[in-house]
Amino acid sequence: MNPKTIRESRTIQATLVLPTITNNHGTIFGGAMMAKMDEVAAIAASRHSRKSVVTASLDSIDFLSPAKMGHSVCIEAFVTSTGKTSMEVFVKVISENLITGERKLTATSFMTFVALDEHGNPTPVPPVIPETDEEKDLFHTAEQRKAMRKDRRLNSEKVNSQIDLTKTI
Repeated sequence: MNPKTIRESRTIQATLVLPTITNNHGTIFGGAMMAKMDEVAAIAASRHSRKSVVTASLDSIDFLSPAKMGHSVCIEAFVTSTGKTSMEVFVKVISENLITGERKLTATSFMTFVALDEHGNPTPVPPVIPETDEEKDLFHTAEQRKAMRKDRRLNSEKVNSQIDLTKTI
């Protein structure tokens, strides 16, 4: 399978922060931001793999500054590294006051997607070729994040195995 450049998966979506997705503080709901980030990241993963994809994990979302009603948010995502069937996708959100032009880094996240074949089974994905300094930095630190994900998954499995499914809330 031929490697692909990271730029081939780069996906950018701009949208307005409208009243329907804001909270009582006049800023975008965290859940609305998460949904938009997941959508753009999924498009980037599909562009890379040219397959259907599913979200496998979300490392975390760091909300760094609020996106206010009337501002725009620009969500950028691209595949930073791959496994056999999985892809790590970096997502960043930049909000912009469209009147003043002030831009702020609003959120960042790493998400993992798995490519699926026509039967819904995991299928191989091409490796990536980083080109820019940012891409190279993210590519070279991907193994550390993968190890942290593995540790987190093992800890979650321990906790999950102790959950009593017979009790109701």
